[in-house]
Amino acid sequence: MSAERDSAVGEQVSDGGRKTAEAARTAAAAGSASAKKAAPARKAPAKKATAQKDTAQKAAAKKSAAKKSAAKKAAAKKAAAEKAVAEKAAAKKAAAEKAVAEKAAPARKSAAKKASGKKAAPAKSSAALKKAPAPRKQVVAPKKATASVPAAPAKTVAAHPQGESRTALVRRARRINRELAEVYPYAHPELDFENPFQLVVATVLSAQTTDLRVNQTTPALFAKYPAPEDLAAANPEEVEEILRPTGFFRAKTKSVIGLSKALVEQFGGEVPGRLEDLVKLPGVGRKTAFVVLGNAFGRPGITVDTHFQRLVRRWKWTDETDPDKIEAAVGALFPKSDWTDLSHHVIWHGRRICHARKPACGACPIAPLCPAYGEGETDPEKAKKLLKYEKAGQPGQRLKPPQAYLDAGGRPAPPLGAG
Repeated sequence: MSAERDSAVGEQVSDGGRKTAEAARTAAAAGSASAKKAAPARKAPAKKATAQKDTAQKAAAKKSAAKKSAAKKAAAKKAAAEKAVAEKAAAKKAAAEKAVAEKAAPARKSAAKKASGKKAAPAKSSAALKKAPAPRKQVVAPKKATASVPAAPAKTVAAHPQGESRTALVRRARRINRELAEVYPYAHPELDFENPFQLVVATVLSAQTTDLRVNQTTPALFAKYPAPEDLAAANPEEVEEILRPTGFFRAKTKSVIGLSKALVEQFGGEVPGRLEDLVKLPGVGRKTAFVVLGNAFGRPGITVDTHFQRLVRRWKWTDETDPDKIEAAVGALFPKSDWTDLSHHVIWHGRRICHARKPACGACPIAPLCPAYGEGETDPEKAKKLLKYEKAGQPGQRLKPPQAYLDAGGRPAPPLGAG
């Protein structure tokens, strides 16, 4: 009985164990299936997170690329702007340099034409031209030469005294006067006269004619009317006939008779020795007054005639054109004691060498000091043919010149109608 129970119990136990094992396997299988089902569920959020991360990274990369692209575009735009500004500045600079070069070209061309035998300068490269315009070449006049002995052929031209200081101008002007004093040591008034009355009348008659023509005319005038009282009472028609060769004879007759009357009525028949009195006489201006004061009374004065005006402007002593202003400007460059002789030196040089239309530059003794050297003939042989009066071996303007002039080789002028 008991064995059977045991057996039954054993069987029960065995059965229960099997059931239990089966139940365990069933549970395990169910758990595995649940795990399998849960795995995809866990994988889905992970995949979603990864996708979001990738999207964010792509967006960030895209944004970074956009920023880089914008920066590159800005840099390119800035570089293009800077390049345009640089090109514009370079073009402006090149245009300015070209304008300067074109402006300087005529001056260089003119200097080249003026200089005889001057070799052409080698052409400069365009690169050098862009850096700076070619400086105007300054050339030097030939060394000092006397008018009678022509200088060597001129090859160069004296530099223009542009920007010359006041001190340099005074020194150059005074040196020119000293040089001319050596060339014309016998310079004197080129009107024949024996007293102040004859000088003032001859100076009035010299307007619009040559001193030679006046000198050929006054002998007959002074022979008939030797004093102011005589000329003041003269018949105008008879005076006109004598003065006819001088030109403008009617106006000149009126002036000389008028000034003679003024001398008799106001100054007792004597020529006054003061500027303010002389300029009151009919036909007498500052130029005539200074001629009389300087040569009849020994009082310094500057005679600004046409030759004087032309030469002092040619030498760049002054740019003034009014005679009174020229007188003041030139007078300020010299001591007052030099004024009368200075006038003679300048006027003599203008009549003999430095002519108005064609200066004899090749025979000029002051060529190294002259800014206008080259305006006239620079060949010595050709220039020598342009000389006048004693420099060319010809008669002077006075019928009765000073002895110093005759000693220097000068010849008296012939009387009216001679030869």
